[in-house]
Amino acid sequence: MDHEEEYQEITHCGFVAIVGRPNVGKSTLMNHILGQKLSITSRKPQTTRDQILGVQTKGHIQTVYVDTPGLHKGQDKAINRYMNRTASSALKDVDVVLFVIDAERWTEEDDNVLAKVRYADCPVVLVVNKVDQLDDKEELLPKLAAFSEKMTFSQIIPISALRNKNLDRLESLVESYIPEGEQYYPEDQITNRSSRFLASEIVREKITRQLGQEVPYEVAVQIEEFVFEGATIHISALILVERDGQKRIIIGDKGAKIKLIGKEARIDMENLFQQKVMLNLWVKVRSGWSDDERALASLGYQDD
Repeated sequence: MDHEEEYQEITHCGFVAIVGRPNVGKSTLMNHILGQKLSITSRKPQTTRDQILGVQTKGHIQTVYVDTPGLHKGQDKAINRYMNRTASSALKDVDVVLFVIDAERWTEEDDNVLAKVRYADCPVVLVVNKVDQLDDKEELLPKLAAFSEKMTFSQIIPISALRNKNLDRLESLVESYIPEGEQYYPEDQITNRSSRFLASEIVREKITRQLGQEVPYEVAVQIEEFVFEGATIHISALILVERDGQKRIIIGDKGAKIKLIGKEARIDMENLFQQKVMLNLWVKVRSGWSDDERALASLGYQDD
């Protein structure tokens, strides 16, 4: 009997956790895979504080990357405990784990991450980042052999996230693990995060990049206004610090530093939102916020 079945394309959708110790390039990796800046980056470790989802849809395959804070020991403030909980929770219910390390060295903090990924109920791919920084390229193979003895990884892939080296191979491998299933997000959506959240992260990135070691992690950014007026977005951001000295550093001599932070943040926001942005920044001292669970919750740092 002749009959024609309606053709329906089989879709795939899955979640990929990007984990590792602080400052190994997790956020840079996700940003380069997506071709879009979602996670903030700087030379300072622990700049990522929240799980950030980056959505990549290529036809019938949708891959949802979960960028996480670096897993670390010590620094027993509420903000650090929150970051560790956030990173650990990313290992649950994912289809692949990308364990990112620095090609130059394996540290005790890497052992700490390894202890957690051993129990992941899915393939664990060891991503050896920053291979372009090795002085002697002949070091790479012995290093990969040594890393392979740490545990049985599904694959070990050397990359340079910053230079886009070998990322196509990594993406192909990840896609091979993505199961059949209905896609969670529209094909043009690239993140689960709101525009307000992304704006606050951009301001925080510019602070960490501009001030290096001068201002530690007691800095938060709260968006107080995000209003569309015609072709312009008006954004007001409050920068919270813990001490008067930090406020003076961020403002700078005659306001020079905060003007530079604002200028760089506005440029990134206009690139991201594809609209003109009017940005106003203020700095306020709120003592002890980073070790106050209620203050953290009010700033959006809370477990789901």
